[in-house]
Amino acid sequence: MMSISPVSRFLLGFFSCAVLVACWQQVQQPVQAQNTTPSAPIALPDFSALVERTAPAVVSIEATADAKSPTENSQASTQDEQMQEFFKRFFGQPGPGSQAPQRPRQGTSFGSGFIISSEGYVLTNHHVIEGSNKVVVHLADRREFVAKVIGSDASTDVAVLKINASNLPVLSIGNSQIVKPGQWVVAIGSPFGFDHSVTAGIISALGRPSIDGTQRYVPFIQTDVAINQGNSGGPLLNTRGEVIGINSQIFSNSGGYMGLSFAIPIQVAMNAVEQIKATGSVKRGQLGVQVRDVQTDELADTGLKVAEGAFVASVQNGSPAANAGIKPGDIITSFNGKKIINSSDLPPLVGALMPGVKTQVTVIRNGQQKTYPIVLTTLNENTASTQKAPADKPEIANVSKLGFSVMEVSPKTRAILGISSGGVEIAQINQPLLSQLGINKGDVILQVGRQSVNSPSEFNKVISQAKSGDQIRLLIQNPQSTGIFVLEMP
Repeated sequence: MMSISPVSRFLLGFFSCAVLVACWQQVQQPVQAQNTTPSAPIALPDFSALVERTAPAVVSIEATADAKSPTENSQASTQDEQMQEFFKRFFGQPGPGSQAPQRPRQGTSFGSGFIISSEGYVLTNHHVIEGSNKVVVHLADRREFVAKVIGSDASTDVAVLKINASNLPVLSIGNSQIVKPGQWVVAIGSPFGFDHSVTAGIISALGRPSIDGTQRYVPFIQTDVAINQGNSGGPLLNTRGEVIGINSQIFSNSGGYMGLSFAIPIQVAMNAVEQIKATGSVKRGQLGVQVRDVQTDELADTGLKVAEGAFVASVQNGSPAANAGIKPGDIITSFNGKKIINSSDLPPLVGALMPGVKTQVTVIRNGQQKTYPIVLTTLNENTASTQKAPADKPEIANVSKLGFSVMEVSPKTRAILGISSGGVEIAQINQPLLSQLGINKGDVILQVGRQSVNSPSEFNKVISQAKSGDQIRLLIQNPQSTGIFVLEMP
């Protein structure tokens, strides 16, 4: 065995210690990096100052309708009607197991609202006060006032009330046209009667069509703010405490909040408010078309690369659209200089304009782009004419497999519809479902596919070429409109 001198042992020990120290430092370096001081946590928003500033201008609303002829079961009837109203507002249909009531609403409904003028003007939802004969506004300071209904508009679900008070706190009106998905919003209202309840969330989406299908002029703001019965009519606020919307609807399978809430953009509401304050009602422009989304299988015929725009399913006879030259089958891609992506984009743009306004509509027809000048007329929600073509009884020349029979167009029908030549008249409906689709006796079929038909024999010839399962496209005119219907050959 070789011996080691004292000096060698010292040097060997020194170098061993140095190596151990270096290794220990390398092992410790990652641990030291992990133990570095963490950055400060991101603070969540605190809305307490906002709520303290805005809550005094938020009110609770109590709307009462007295029964004209009370019965023994008035309490049960009231509960039933309130349930039906609930299903109507939140699901867009009557409640299960019963029909919507035909008599005046009984009992009391509750909602929210907010003050928009120090002189006592209050804004809420139309459905909160609909059918009532007494409306009481409860202020944050516990004062109560019987309100006068200045006016309301069902199409935008807006109502304007007036209370006899002055020097009231007022909410500032924001700009709903610049809001974006992801921004924080706050709601204040009286869900289930718990007044001045505060909930918060973010904007989920913009431009949503109405759930119940009646408010097609409102591009709703979708949020995930907790909204329940009683929140209706309350303000949706941005982080500056400005009103950007009126809470109006929820989507729910259970009857309670499920993360989908909808608010009327405040610019839409204020347009209605100004008209209501001036005249007591709201007037809006009318284009005169029924539209739907473009289907993917229709792109080849349109020349479009993507399914965008509003497909014109029908054109009201004598309407601005008809007078301008817009036809069923056209695809509206722009209105008043604004691009149309979905069919639901069009009605709010039209409804925002007053009657008499001159604007332009751009359409795609057979792959060609056309722009038409339009002068809007006054929209009348009850324009559907009850006039029908008189029932002549000439010989029926054809019985169609599609569920109806046709005949030559009678002179009286031509006079009523303004058709000088061509077409075949529906003489009889053999399939009840057709009437539900809007096809009725006396209507005139102008085209099958894109081919004009001028006699029952031509119609029969075209139909005989179709095979079982084929989609038959019919252009039909009635006293109200001209539209496209698609039927499947049995």
